[in-house]
Amino acid sequence: MSQDSFRLQYIVGSSLYGTLPLVEILPQVSGSHSDVIDIWPRVHGDQREQIEAMGYDAFSELLQKHGVRMGACTRFDLGPFELQQEMAFAQEFGATLLVCGSKGPKGLTGEALKAAVAEFARALQPHIDAAAEHGITIGIENHGNALIESPDSMKWLVEFTNSPHLGIALAPYHLPDDAPTVAQLIEDLGQHLALFYAWQHGMGCHDKLPKEQELLQLPGRGSLDFAVLLQALRHIDFRGWTEIFMHPVPRGIPILPTASEVTAELERARLFLDDLVAGDSLTP
Repeated sequence: MSQDSFRLQYIVGSSLYGTLPLVEILPQVSGSHSDVIDIWPRVHGDQREQIEAMGYDAFSELLQKHGVRMGACTRFDLGPFELQQEMAFAQEFGATLLVCGSKGPKGLTGEALKAAVAEFARALQPHIDAAAEHGITIGIENHGNALIESPDSMKWLVEFTNSPHLGIALAPYHLPDDAPTVAQLIEDLGQHLALFYAWQHGMGCHDKLPKEQELLQLPGRGSLDFAVLLQALRHIDFRGWTEIFMHPVPRGIPILPTASEVTAELERARLFLDDLVAGDSLTP
């Protein structure tokens, strides 16, 4: 993909549909202008558990019926050091990305943080090697209140691992609401950006809010200038997936009452992002 033909490649997070059944979710994916799904387990969804209940053959048939493929599986429940048990499953369905958080001490800065990230990178190496054997990338999300949270920690992690099978699943939600800062981080991560969450802080996702305020996490609703972020993505020629994302309160419910309403909101956000990509605000 040249920069002149830059466009976002979308993946749909199953957790946006809460615990609705896959038989309802998969027909919706194409309505979000994607053919790729990111499968989430409890607590945010339960589609990973649904697959175990229905069996792999039944899930494969559902994917084929609706023209959808599994591109990623998010397993915060397993964490980085237990992901190997999920790699064969991911490989069987053609997924190339496993997303999780980080493990290690929190609240560190400076040289103490750098040393802790170096130790985390060393501990990850056998798991990165296993991911390479399965043709998979491990994506570490910059989750709040975690070792890999700050821009420095992310940059050090990819520097210390320096592998195409370890990258960052970047969530602007967990960073300062400052587009130039996030854009610079995108540039710094470059080829090590594994997934881009089109997700901003808005008014947060922990307290129950009126739905219109909760939806401020989505592109085109909150105040974050996504044009600046998309310019950085264009500059690094980002070829990974973009996941339009938010968390509802409480977890495990759809972001809107019905599957069709969820899909319509994802389509609204997609059109907002694609209009920015097509518009004069992004220059090659």
